[in-house]
Amino acid sequence: MAFVRVRQCLSVSVRVRDSRFSRTLLAFHKVLTIIVTIMAANTFGSLFRVTTWGESHGNTVGAVIDGCPPGLEISEEMIQTELDRRKPGQSRITSHRNEGDQVRILSGVFEGRTLGTPLAMEVENQEFRPKDYLAMKDVFRPSHADMTYEAKFGLRAWPGGGRSSARETIGRVAAGAVARTWLQKEFNLEIVAWVEQVRNLVTGNVALDKVSRDEVYANDVRCPDPEMAARMAEIIDRARKDCDSLGGVIKVVIRNCPAGWGEPVFDRMDALLAHAFMSIPATKGVEIGSGFNCALMTGSEHNDPFHMENGRVVTDSNHSGGIQGGISNGMPITARIAFKPTATIARPQHTVTAQGEPFVLKAKGRHDPCVLPRAVPIVEAMAALSMADLAMLQEARTPRY
Repeated sequence: MAFVRVRQCLSVSVRVRDSRFSRTLLAFHKVLTIIVTIMAANTFGSLFRVTTWGESHGNTVGAVIDGCPPGLEISEEMIQTELDRRKPGQSRITSHRNEGDQVRILSGVFEGRTLGTPLAMEVENQEFRPKDYLAMKDVFRPSHADMTYEAKFGLRAWPGGGRSSARETIGRVAAGAVARTWLQKEFNLEIVAWVEQVRNLVTGNVALDKVSRDEVYANDVRCPDPEMAARMAEIIDRARKDCDSLGGVIKVVIRNCPAGWGEPVFDRMDALLAHAFMSIPATKGVEIGSGFNCALMTGSEHNDPFHMENGRVVTDSNHSGGIQGGISNGMPITARIAFKPTATIARPQHTVTAQGEPFVLKAKGRHDPCVLPRAVPIVEAMAALSMADLAMLQEARTPRY
């Protein structure tokens, strides 16, 4: 924000360009504009700030957290537990890329506690195989970021999609593990996500107030409904054998969030959560609470009546998804996130090369036939990062101590 304010002040000064000083200010203004743009592109959060780095087939990927409170007990083992939930090669329905995804804390922790200084973590890429993409390096893969990255930067890291790959999310999950630990310690906040839908298979047999992570991670699909999970696994495996892919929906619930979090008007809680979830690769839609179903309801059906329970205000229903006016109301916060089918498939697809020549692509490589099982911990991580930032903003406004 400091850079933005300086840039705004300079924008007034640079209107006068008839002196060397004004020309210097103009140059400085341009540099600040570039700095702000670059910072915004790879950094998430205001007070709990996370910057990720790394490409799919580069040497390492990772994250830096700036603003993590001091004295928080964390360890590589704790972070590793979360990374193991999203790593490839876990089952027949995920990518067969064999990565251990072993995290290493580089800074910000001493004797098992955070120092309050920048906390850096990295994961080494071990089984990167750029040769798998050599035949496609000049080809724009359908529904990938190849063409758009080339349009923006004039070049791209063609092995595996580079920065646009979901490999980048390792840094998010590592940072999310830290955020989750702080939220649990300070507020007893719980975040649970699960696969609710794969293509046309939808589970409705999940209790929002009781569903646990142990139930979610009890099977390869990450669906807490065992019978539906088995059916989902079957159609995902069938898509893999057919050289195709499937999309679906992940649902997330955030429990025990106090009333009052969220910053109106443009930093509403639901707006920030939508921003966080939409930044996940392959995400195409986000619903909060009743979502698009509210368009089919009347006001009397959709409104959430209030009543008192154990000395606090609660609602009879929760169509609002725990958020009203962009501020948490103390009820469970719910969201649904839609993911597209994996873009890389082994079927022939018509496309063009970077030179504009027509090309028939039959992609190779190790890819998920459905991204949802491995996206569950990513959704949980982005929810944790969002809530940690909102919690700190609220603490800055109304300190508890």
